[in-house]
Amino acid sequence: MCENPMIQRLITGSLLILIVALVAWVDNFWLTWAFFGAIYLLAFYEALKLYGMEEHNHLYFWAAALWVVAAFYPNPDDLFFVVAIIFASFLAYHQEYDTRNFLPFLYPVASFLFLLSLYHDFGMEALIWLVIVVALTDIAAFFVGKGVGKHPFCPTSPKKTWEGVVGGVIVATAVGSYYALTLVDLPFAITISLLVSLASIFGDLFESYLKRRAGVKDSGNILPGHGGVLDRVDGYLFAAPAMVILLRGLL
Repeated sequence: MCENPMIQRLITGSLLILIVALVAWVDNFWLTWAFFGAIYLLAFYEALKLYGMEEHNHLYFWAAALWVVAAFYPNPDDLFFVVAIIFASFLAYHQEYDTRNFLPFLYPVASFLFLLSLYHDFGMEALIWLVIVVALTDIAAFFVGKGVGKHPFCPTSPKKTWEGVVGGVIVATAVGSYYALTLVDLPFAITISLLVSLASIFGDLFESYLKRRAGVKDSGNILPGHGGVLDRVDGYLFAAPAMVILLRGLL
């Protein structure tokens, strides 16, 4: 087994791209739901560790049950509000109920419900648009930051620079807007790409915040060279709700 981190990262990244490309090419609801579901449960597991809730194993049942219901419910993202009402009612009735049980349903569960809604309501083309914007925001920010970055962006993620962030947003907005011209008019393409790119940056920052609080470098180690699942999807977990809300509100 290769122990070179860069080679591990390249191999893992290539396999992930192939899997994502296959899911996009098949474009079948049940395959996409199952693919998201596998990522969803792994992300849920990692989130429990970041929250210091490893012993709350009963939550896995409710997370899995919610994902099954989401497959049949016409607006999956609405289910988050149902969960919120149930938790609030349970808390009001029992008073001493551990409120931390709600945290993993706020993040990352709610975001995955929006991700499924994006595919359900707007199709694979919208998911591809999302991937283009989020991936390019991350990639361009890394290379621009490495090349010309001098000013730290935020204490939560010390390696990020303002130059990298601005470069990432510009590249992602430009390419994302070009792709989206087959889906929406130019003003909407630019607006949505820009705001989704910005949301992805703060999705990455939020996961960095959780890791710093937990005192860990990565959310997990399931992806050699990349860390955990949350390390790979953090930007999407803020970007997906943003895209759903913007598409519904502007179109």
